[in-house]
Amino acid sequence: MNTPAHVAVNLVILGKKERPQTTAWIVVGAILPDLPMFLFYLYEKVWRKIPEHLIWSQAYDEPGWQVFFDLFNSLPLLILALLLALYRGARRFAALFASMVLHSLGDLLLHHDDAHRHLFPFSDWRFRSSVSYWDPRYFGEIVGPLEAVAVLGGCMILARRFTSVRARVLIGCLATSYAVYWGYALLVWA
Repeated sequence: MNTPAHVAVNLVILGKKERPQTTAWIVVGAILPDLPMFLFYLYEKVWRKIPEHLIWSQAYDEPGWQVFFDLFNSLPLLILALLLALYRGARRFAALFASMVLHSLGDLLLHHDDAHRHLFPFSDWRFRSSVSYWDPRYFGEIVGPLEAVAVLGGCMILARRFTSVRARVLIGCLATSYAVYWGYALLVWA
């Protein structure tokens, strides 16, 4: 899934109206596993001015970048951090790490060629799912629209759950960021 989809899904699953103090932490946890990818892309595209096709065919596979990506998607490390937060009674950190775990599990199921090492640093194994959220060779033309429906449905659920004007504006921003992501993807990568 792409990042706004992770935010929508994680908020639907983990967000509780009676615990608004954890909402921002869930959002941050949904974004953090992809943060290294954003930094990578900005560095390669803006700073180094690498052509788009080389970013994804060469730079993406460099070992240093792969370690950076995989640290933020390591299920053993994230689960350990979640358990420690639960043990310490740190609800906000528990929400953050639970959201990161949920994000990583979603990626585990929806990445093939771009699969992370979800057991890093304990193993270099990669689960290459037979389903991808974007790659048409692995049902991306089916999963992509299903993801869009999930985000739209998720935003509708969230709008019913969180009724304040501020919450509705933020949900609108989430839906807009999802549309902007796909607009950029179609302009640059299609």
